[in-house]
Formats: sequence, structure tokens, C-alpha cells
Amino acid sequence: MATVEALWRHPIKSHGREALDQVTLTAGQTMPGDRVWAVAHEASKADGSEWAMSANFSRGVKAPALMAITSRYDADSETVTLSHPDRPDLTVQPDRDPQALIDWAAPLMPEDRAASARVLRVPGRGMTDTPFPSISILNLASSRALEQAMGRDLSMHRWRGNIWTDLGTPWAEFDMVDKEIEIGDCRFIVRERIKRCMATTANPETGERDADTLGALKENWNHTHFGIYAEVTQGGTIRTGDALRVL
Repeated sequence: MATVEALWRHPIKSHGREALDQVTLTAGQTMPGDRVWAVAHEASKADGSEWAMSANFSRGVKAPALMAITSRYDADSETVTLSHPDRPDLTVQPDRDPQALIDWAAPLMPEDRAASARVLRVPGRGMTDTPFPSISILNLASSRALEQAMGRDLSMHRWRGNIWTDLGTPWAEFDMVDKEIEIGDCRFIVRERIKRCMATTANPETGERDADTLGALKENWNHTHFGIYAEVTQGGTIRTGDALRVL
């Protein structure tokens, strides 16, 4: 039986990750504390009034050094503590002092890319990559298959997932698209595969590109997908060790 192996959230889109032991989800909403904020670049048209496409924001696909950020989110104080091997730790309230966040991350941004300009927050939902409020679910068996094909270890953090499980068979998660699944007290409808970008080529410990993940996926399986997006249809609590069941 497949079980939840790890839970992760990303308080600021593309600016860090945080492990969880459990999380309480609400129907029709993103994971609490996940992508609460996003950093819009100077060419972005996003204004925080509604969801916007990921191309509007500073991300690992353009700035691989961002992939090495880790974070801790305190919902009570609305602060996020960021760490990076090349930067001093920063604790910031993104709503009150967005410039502190932008200035801290500035040395991690390539000079030939649009600079970060403002920090946005859309009330009521996280700024996930999908127009619907998605939760990402990933399969450790698929990760192992890709590691074997590439002849190297690959950290789960390359994929910035929310829920990690082990289905035993590589790419078995794709068979769940359009199906209902149950994890812990929650139910989901699986909406689509996750199409991957260049952010996954960056090492999440160093922020340097060091693995052609997209090329390996294309060469071995003729796709560049990794994981699935699901939407919560019944809220509840999920804990590590909870079973995943297809309904």
C-alpha cells in the first residue's frame, strides 16, 4: 500500500522549501502556507489581484541559484526565515518589508534576467503554477527510475512537490489522472500531469545546474512530465505515513 513519505510547502514561490509532519487541507484551496507570496519581476504584469502565470515571477527556471533556498514559515507572525549557502539568514514579513526580501535575493539573480521588483500575495489562494488551486503529488518510484537512467542521485527538492508517496511502479501516478484518490482524511481529483522546466536541472544544495533531467526524461520516456496536480475535494488532515488509495 502506498503511503505518504514526505510533505513539503514553499512559502514564497521559488524561494525556499519547508518540511511538514502533517497538514490540514481545505476543499478547493491550495496547501496552507504554500506559495503564499510570489516575487514579480520588472517585466511582469501581475498586480496581486488574481492568479497569474508563473512567467510573471522570479523562478528557478531563470535563476537556478534560487533552488538552494530553504525556508521556515511562521503563520502567526507572518514571517518567513530564508537560508541559502551563499547568503546570511533573513527573517522577513513579506507583506510589510518586501524590499528586504528582494534585496536579500538580488545576489542570486542573473544579471541578464529581469530583476525582481515587487512581492505579491493573492488573498485566498497560493500562487501555484496552475490556474486551479493545485496540490502536487510525486512518486518516489519515478524518481528512482530517473536516477537509474541518469546514473546519479537526484534530490526530491528538484521537483518542489507537496506530497511524496511511493507507488512502487514508475509513472503509476499518471494512471490516476481524472480519478479520485484518498489520502488520510482528504479526497482529491487528479487533474493533470506536471510538465517540467529547467528549474529541475539545478542542484538544490548549491543552486548550480548539474543534471539534464529534461533530456533524460525525453530520451528514456518521451515526455518531460514528473508528478501530478490534484485538487482537494474533501478537506481534512494528512500526516506522513497515511495511506494513498485510488477510489
